[in-house]
Amino acid sequence: MALAHEMQASGRLRLKGGLVLLALAAVLIGPFVLKPTVSTMTGRHDRRLVVLTPHPERLRTEFGKAFVRDWKERTGESVRIDWRVPGGTSEIAVLLKSDFTAAFEDHWVRELGQSWTTEVARQFLNAKAPAGDPARRAFLDSRIGIGVDVFFGGGAYDFQVQAEAGTLVAATGPGTGLPELRARHPDWFGPEGIPEMLSGEPFRDAADRWCASCLSSFGMVYNRDVLRRLGVERDPSRWRDLTDPRLAGQLALADPGRSATVTKAFEMLIQQEMQEAVRRRLEAGAPSAAAERDGVREGWQEGLRLIQRISANARYYSDSSSKIPLDVARGDAAAGMCIDYYGRSTEEALRRGDAAPRVGFVMPEGGSSVSVDPIGMLRGAPDPELATAFMEFVLGDPGQRLWSFRAGTLGGPEQTALRRLAARRDFYTPANLAFMSDAEEMPYDKALSFVYHAEWTGTAFNTLRFLIRVLCVDAHREQRAAWRELVANGFPAEATAAFHDLRRVDYDQVMTAIGAVVRARDKIAETRLARKLGEVFRSNYRRAEVLARAGR
Repeated sequence: MALAHEMQASGRLRLKGGLVLLALAAVLIGPFVLKPTVSTMTGRHDRRLVVLTPHPERLRTEFGKAFVRDWKERTGESVRIDWRVPGGTSEIAVLLKSDFTAAFEDHWVRELGQSWTTEVARQFLNAKAPAGDPARRAFLDSRIGIGVDVFFGGGAYDFQVQAEAGTLVAATGPGTGLPELRARHPDWFGPEGIPEMLSGEPFRDAADRWCASCLSSFGMVYNRDVLRRLGVERDPSRWRDLTDPRLAGQLALADPGRSATVTKAFEMLIQQEMQEAVRRRLEAGAPSAAAERDGVREGWQEGLRLIQRISANARYYSDSSSKIPLDVARGDAAAGMCIDYYGRSTEEALRRGDAAPRVGFVMPEGGSSVSVDPIGMLRGAPDPELATAFMEFVLGDPGQRLWSFRAGTLGGPEQTALRRLAARRDFYTPANLAFMSDAEEMPYDKALSFVYHAEWTGTAFNTLRFLIRVLCVDAHREQRAAWRELVANGFPAEATAAFHDLRRVDYDQVMTAIGAVVRARDKIAETRLARKLGEVFRSNYRRAEVLARAGR
């Protein structure tokens, strides 16, 4: 009996152990089994194109189907597009650094017989490394890759960072990317096609490592029903409208640390304040050099104050900028900041069957430049010829139609309009304008109303991400609590001054000491600084809350 009992017990233990192993296997294997396919074409194919992108599914679907069909008709070959979508541009930057580091380490150790050191890891992607640095030279002379052909979608800043690091290239073999396209289509590249610069914004790389595929701007998406319920009778038209205290707890924002597009929108806000401050000084008779010097610093401070107030009105900071228009459309938020095509696409989706859509999108008056959504070839592209062909498709008339035409029109998207603006100036002909979703936008004309001054804030782009994190994201609970008391008590002077105490992050400190820490990419030093500044601003907000409650 005892033996039988032990055998039963042992059997139960083995069964439990087996169930545990099965459960563990399910956890490990499940994500691979359940992972949805992101390829445009499954089954047998002649060639494969691997594209790294932050673009949403509907955009990938439209471009994927159209290119596969076009290539088949022209060559008779079937193509599978393998879309890689790790997240936004911040996540893509992390992936590129990680994968290229692994690839170069293997090349450095296995093929070159060198020792892998911290110095090598730091220098091979460093655009400012000494010209003779052996690791940097070996990387730029190599054709190592990460199994990805094309980087498609993001912002000019993100692409220029990759170009300078050496992960984006102008030529990698049989297909030579943009230089080959420039030779085939010289009219696409230049003042009447895609200029190198416009109103201070880069539209393509001078060394042909990336180029605009379409144009974008930044603005505000809003829900008219929610605004009216809150007592706001006018639709927003300026960034400053988002600071209205009636919007407390009603704004939707994305975390700039996860979204380069949101950081760009905040940079535009600051640039507008700078430009207005400079203009006021010039109109008052100040010499131009002094007007710019002092106006830039005043505008920086006022821009950060606006960001504080906008943040204080926010319900949350989302990890994804695409969540913003969805929440606004549902009425979960009154308004939010987003890139134009998210806002316009949401407006269009609700316009069907609704003559007066409750959701609108506006590019703020004088508060946003026209920027670009680029495309480029990655170093070591597995199929550079196909990568070049894909870029040619995107920049050519077929791709420009997909970006800008209404759904169902000849050459336009099959399902829904993408609501993007064509990159090529020569594409804005009367014949094409008749089919465009946003023919009235005319981005090359609107770009002239806002001149982006890269020398003012361009080098502080990542520093601005850092600042908004410590000023707003990390201290959001304390910030919102202080804002509620300020609103409730009529913004008493001493409390308001405490809320907006920005002495620790004035323009000169940000461009020197703070910026140096962020640019150094020393995460320990950056975390230490974030903790130090974060406590300063939490303390400021707590003090503002107490003072406001006391009416001071």
